[in-house]
Amino acid sequence: MKSKQRVSDLQAMTADQLQDELVSLKKEQFNLRFQRATGQLENTARVTQVRKDIARVKTFQRHKQTEAKA
Repeated sequence: MKSKQRVSDLQAMTADQLQDELVSLKKEQFNLRFQRATGQLENTARVTQVRKDIARVKTFQRHKQTEAKA
């Protein structure tokens, strides 16, 4: 259910908002990788979740690009 809510939120975003979301997710991914390398990462599942969220955002960005061209 949470992912469906996430998808509806992403659908409502503009291209600029999606880009901002992508940047923040990539920063979070970097921080999580850094925490894992130093042994401070507590929630290891978050790494996978962030990676999937990045893919989801990129998918919506691509979808909006193709809509704009059509």
